[in-house]
Amino acid sequence: METTHIKTPLGIAKITGDENGISIISIADQGKISTTIPIVLQEAVSQLNDYFEGKRTAFTFKLNPSGTEFQQKVWKGLLEIPFGKTMSYMELSKKLGDVKAIRAVASANGKNPLWIVVPCHRVIGTDGSLTGYAGGLWRKKWLLEHENPTTQQSLF
Repeated sequence: METTHIKTPLGIAKITGDENGISIISIADQGKISTTIPIVLQEAVSQLNDYFEGKRTAFTFKLNPSGTEFQQKVWKGLLEIPFGKTMSYMELSKKLGDVKAIRAVASANGKNPLWIVVPCHRVIGTDGSLTGYAGGLWRKKWLLEHENPTTQQSLF
């Protein structure tokens, strides 16, 4: 497993993976930025940088997260939420086939090991509120605004 740390507008991202894919992307307020990027992580780093620069709306590098079968199912469901859109936990539970599994879906969402790439930040409360987010609600708000910026309308 290889690891690198890069600077992002939201903190220091830690990226871990190997030839089988990226297994972890996490965020921290502080950390040491890597001076070199292992070859197996270069595409992920490039695509994350493009995302933050507003040049990318989807990721194409190989993913390899560790999780239970249910967690994998939820994370796959998260990947289907389009860029710039949100979905409630209830909607996601229904989409996955069991509205009663809302708490389990929320728990699996919270254990997502691939920050941004598996877009758990796009899941909101049924009332539209920004519910819990492992990276902090301020980061969730930033990501949603980054993906769906409101443009100032011309007055003339």
